[in-house]
Amino acid sequence: MGTIVISGTVVLIVLGFGNHVWWLAAVAVLFLYLQYGRGASSTSSSAGGQPSGAAPASYKAYRDRRDQQAKWERRYRRERPLEARRQERGKSK
Repeated sequence: MGTIVISGTVVLIVLGFGNHVWWLAAVAVLFLYLQYGRGASSTSSSAGGQPSGAAPASYKAYRDRRDQQAKWERRYRRERPLEARRQERGKSK
């Protein structure tokens, strides 16, 4: 995915020498890729201020994070039942 984005950006930059609007498009593509592309959920911080992949400092912190995640998952299933069912079917395969 990253290779496609980089090569597309290079093409837009080359086209930008003729029309500067293409440079804006290249900047927009890079921004969107960095913001939402490569593992956006893994770079965001959790409510406790720790990165998602970091080990909790204590068992209490682990329990709090686990309970918060369970609460979010219940809310997601309640608000989006069709998507939740589709995901459950995908997991069972």
